[in-house]
Amino acid sequence: MSVEAPVEFVRQRERKPDWLKVRAPGSANYLHLKGLMRELKLHTVCEEAHCPNIGECWHHGTATFMILGDVCTRACAYCAVAHGRPGEADPAEPARVAGAIEAMALRHAVITSVDRDDLADGGASLFADTIRQTRARVPTCRIEVLIPDFQGVAASLQTVLDAGPDVLNHNIETVPRLYRMARSGGRYPRSIELLDRARRYAPDIPTKTGIMVGLGEDLGEIAPVFDDLRAAGVSLLTIGQYLRPTPAHAPMARYYHPDEFAELKRAALAKGFAHVESGPLVRSSYHAREQADAVIGPE
Repeated sequence: MSVEAPVEFVRQRERKPDWLKVRAPGSANYLHLKGLMRELKLHTVCEEAHCPNIGECWHHGTATFMILGDVCTRACAYCAVAHGRPGEADPAEPARVAGAIEAMALRHAVITSVDRDDLADGGASLFADTIRQTRARVPTCRIEVLIPDFQGVAASLQTVLDAGPDVLNHNIETVPRLYRMARSGGRYPRSIELLDRARRYAPDIPTKTGIMVGLGEDLGEIAPVFDDLRAAGVSLLTIGQYLRPTPAHAPMARYYHPDEFAELKRAALAKGFAHVESGPLVRSSYHAREQADAVIGPE
């Protein structure tokens, strides 16, 4: 990779660069969507993870639904989602999500979850039920799932794939060296294996992943991750800037410049990814429909 830059440690209260500034959300459609989520008692990763794109995405009528509650059984050092002991899984939740997708008339819906290591199948059955109920109510809607690693249990992954999502996403998040620091309970080889298993079990379902930069990785560590992902058959990739949610979370090493994101995109495309979204504000579901178009074709 041709970009070279020293690691510049960011002071806790250093002013964000201009390219990370976004307009505060408040459009009519955003407020309508927020009201709908509360009315149906649904959670979104857009809110729980403090996504900077919430105003843009909700204004255009897209959202990422978070099933299985809003408390995660893991405490990843980068993540703003609350962790602890979650409540019981709600069997009525898939119907509420399907109802929201129908009410919003979505053409591409993204469904994700917290980690539920307390459940025997990691929550895979609720993913599958949400896919099936959405298909029944909105057959024209494309469905993308962003799944946890299910602790490496192949049967849980197969349960989700058997329900027939259009895209299967599982985030690699960071380089192998930083897993112990950043990703509590996660294992880099396990995530690569999950993506490879998905490709082999359901080759017609494209796989996708995302990586954050700014956690302290060296640029030379990123290209081998691209190689591992391509070897596992991953075709869609997102690359975004890590932003520290609170002082209690993992420190940010530095801001990447937009030019560096452009270079990372060029390097990833050269590895053979079908579509790459790379930029400071890019998150897993950013331009999800456009990414799916690259491998499935326009709706």
